[in-house]
Amino acid sequence: MNKKKTGLAFAVAALAVVTVGGGLATADPAGPPQYRQLSGVGSDTTQDVMNGLADVVTVNGQKVIGSYDATGSASITTKNPATDPNCTLARPNGSGAGRAALLNSLQAGNGCLDFSRSSSLNLGAASPGLTYVPFAVDAVSYAITPGSSIPRKLTLADLKAIYHCDPNYVGTGPNYDVTVYLPQAGSGTRSFWQSQMGITEADVVAGIYPCVKDKKGTAPVQEHDGRVLDDKSIVPFSIAQYQAQSSQTIADLRGRAILGTIDGLSPTVLNSGFGVKRDVYNVIPTSKVGTSPWSDVFVGPNSGICKQAAVINTYGFATNPNCGDTTKQTP
Repeated sequence: MNKKKTGLAFAVAALAVVTVGGGLATADPAGPPQYRQLSGVGSDTTQDVMNGLADVVTVNGQKVIGSYDATGSASITTKNPATDPNCTLARPNGSGAGRAALLNSLQAGNGCLDFSRSSSLNLGAASPGLTYVPFAVDAVSYAITPGSSIPRKLTLADLKAIYHCDPNYVGTGPNYDVTVYLPQAGSGTRSFWQSQMGITEADVVAGIYPCVKDKKGTAPVQEHDGRVLDDKSIVPFSIAQYQAQSSQTIADLRGRAILGTIDGLSPTVLNSGFGVKRDVYNVIPTSKVGTSPWSDVFVGPNSGICKQAAVINTYGFATNPNCGDTTKQTP
């Protein structure tokens, strides 16, 4: 790899810092009402845009989306304890954990969770069945620091070589020249990036790629938190999250992180043209596709969420031409 530093050449269109419902969207639902009809957990990538949507999407004039952040307090309470006393649960962190928590709630029939957020598509068998409803488009690039020896422009082939621990790119072990980070286990960004890099979760867990780490010391690497980086490390980063953090629309956790260019394509705010892109989803029970309020909020191009293009764009995501589609269902 040519480690000569090159100028950072990506276009950053300005995000307007706008308020949603009179102020920036808060983390967990605070009311009114505090407890919502549709409680959801999961993806770190989409938590902020869903918080913003929760402030503006209503059914019969009332807010109905209760979106709980991936990190924060150890536990969350998703329904009114006076009527649903058993809806305090450990806070799920990431798409995989959100899906698992939703399935647990559906299997228990306790009504504690009604949807989950996911930044990756997982159509593996689920009981009861789940429907992945797309609502926006994100893209993912790599993040480094300004002083990094890693070039600011790479090809996808270069990135794959880095994540395969090619010694021409990362040096030789046990002390590699580059620390190659993945987000925490269960992260949708982790699974998406692995698919783009041509590596598998099983091989990562088995240590087939010894330069790849998902912890810094003993602390798990939280997705879209650039403070994990030093001048000898690399990590995937959602472009939507980066731009929303940059504009102060959400909390700025970038640290010294800057985004790299892949295959000559610059990471931009509305990133539907970027090469490494993905749909992001809300996951709902398939049995509820035609049932209000799920159908009002999530389903179809005229659903509450799909009509909020301005909010979706404010959080750095591109609108999705398939918003509200319900064809992606688990067996």
